[in-house]
Amino acid sequence: MKRIPIIAANWKMQLTEAESKHLATFLKENYQPSADLEVLLFPSFLHIASVRDIIAGSGIYLGGQNLSFAEKGAYTGEVAAFQLADIGCTHVLVGHSERRHYFHEDYETVNQKVKAAISSHLKVVLCIGESADERKAGVTEMVIVDQLESAFSGIDHDKLASMVIAYEPIWAIGTGKPPKPEDAAHVHQIVRKTIRRLYAPEIADNIRILYGGSIDAKNIKAFMAQEEVDGVLVGGASLDAKKFLQCLKNWKD
Repeated sequence: MKRIPIIAANWKMQLTEAESKHLATFLKENYQPSADLEVLLFPSFLHIASVRDIIAGSGIYLGGQNLSFAEKGAYTGEVAAFQLADIGCTHVLVGHSERRHYFHEDYETVNQKVKAAISSHLKVVLCIGESADERKAGVTEMVIVDQLESAFSGIDHDKLASMVIAYEPIWAIGTGKPPKPEDAAHVHQIVRKTIRRLYAPEIADNIRILYGGSIDAKNIKAFMAQEEVDGVLVGGASLDAKKFLQCLKNWKD
């Protein structure tokens, strides 16, 4: 089975509602959907409904940037998986490095969030990646394996079919200094090898692994040309409508 690549845009805490609507409108009017690519947007929680209404029928998917570990209840300020599904999201980011670093989400919390997302039939985009210090210490593989094993603890193999993994080296995010595409692909091989060991070869062969960290229209093709790279998670370059559209055009041209 050929793995359909994904180009995802993480808008983080950056845009106003007007800016989010402009971006969504621009993409709907200028991007031609293709059977060989999935496009996914992660707006702010506040703007999901507005973006949903604009991209309806466009073939562009919608996701939440985070979710609560709890099914529902008295958790002021949190957003539950069922609420994301109810508002029209198909995907959700889990374990982004900014959540792990700034909000101290540990392995157990990430695992709970994966399970919460699955319970509401959301497709998880699980983010993993090593820090600069971990990379310098030569423990990248150990960190990646630990993050995968903990995140998937207690997850049945049949739940992985719709999951996506995003390798985002923390030291590359927002720096403009990504790793060499072949180096990123090597980590993707580690991910696939780990999934094969934890589950089965066919699951490892089919799961999609994205790269994220200083991706733009100039380097996207080099990364997506790597056999092990099944797409990208774009940050800063996705905040400019024309730049992100150029990413969507450049990935295989």
